[in-house]
Amino acid sequence: MTQVTVSLPDDLALRARNAGLLSDDAIRQLLEDAMRQEAGERLRQTLARIDDLNLPPMSQDEVQAEIDAVRAARRAAHDADRR
Repeated sequence: MTQVTVSLPDDLALRARNAGLLSDDAIRQLLEDAMRQEAGERLRQTLARIDDLNLPPMSQDEVQAEIDAVRAARRAAHDADRR
């Protein structure tokens, strides 16, 4: 397990301690929540960039063809690594 030392202004540390936010579990939860929010924001930004491209929608057959192509490429790479 990694230990982290954080320097906080005294008033913030006191308020955080009084709110129960300085325990290992509370800090772990705060970090997990922040990472989940960051991942969601990155996803929203990526989807906005994709939307900005104004690409025509793909049919189910086109989506399946792309999936099949990726799987075939992964299988080929895996098989090549085994040789």
